[in-house]
Amino acid sequence: MTSPDALVRVATARGVTTLTLDSPHNRNALSTPLMTQLLAGLADAVADDGVRVVVLDHAGPVFCSGADLKETAAAYASGSVPAGMLGDVLAAVWECPKPVVARVAGPARAGGLGLIAAADLAVCAKEATFAFTEVRIGVIPAVISATVLPRLSPRAAAELYLTGDTFDGRRAAEIGLVTAAVPAEELDGAVERYCDSLVRGAPAALAGAKRLLRRPPATELRAEVAELGALSTGYFLSEEGREGVLAFREKRSPRWVAALEEDSAG
Repeated sequence: MTSPDALVRVATARGVTTLTLDSPHNRNALSTPLMTQLLAGLADAVADDGVRVVVLDHAGPVFCSGADLKETAAAYASGSVPAGMLGDVLAAVWECPKPVVARVAGPARAGGLGLIAAADLAVCAKEATFAFTEVRIGVIPAVISATVLPRLSPRAAAELYLTGDTFDGRRAAEIGLVTAAVPAEELDGAVERYCDSLVRGAPAALAGAKRLLRRPPATELRAEVAELGALSTGYFLSEEGREGVLAFREKRSPRWVAALEEDSAG
């Protein structure tokens, strides 16, 4: 049961855990308490075998305004600022063995863009706006670059990092920050369709596919294909691989899909 004063609300249904940033009073800023709760929610979702997909959602009109600048100003005397914790949050999302989908209905700024980029899939409303505002307050988008720069084209990154200009959902999709931008009234349907597709994947295979997507570029093709060939063989011989092939031949749902179908029916 989520605490009534929680800054991250947790709900699970049909194999999907939704972590909702719920701090609208400061536009879901990345305060230390919010980030702590988000890390705990992610850890719980990873540990729960019944969870197949994680959705990052938000309460209120703003997805995430970035660092909590009020908390940051108060922390100057200690010589440590809460933005230092953001790296742990981005790494936890990026490394999550289960697919993570960001649902973005409203504006995102600075660190919030790092969170969106860390997700495997991100769907935004076309009307949502984005900006890397760091240079305008005398800092740089350093930590979030770990997740943002692999997504963006170099020219777009240079333009948006240096100008701090605002851009819309359509542009965010064009440059790779988000997977898709849809009309606001279609956002929930688009997220649901992605989740419905993702839960059909075998859990271990999804985790393996995520690792595959993170592999560094190969320097020698023959060594690469030999390694990947062995990896592919291992998955075909795994319990999931054998079950998936057999289910396909028998024209039925594999066990990991059937389990969710039974839960929904119950």
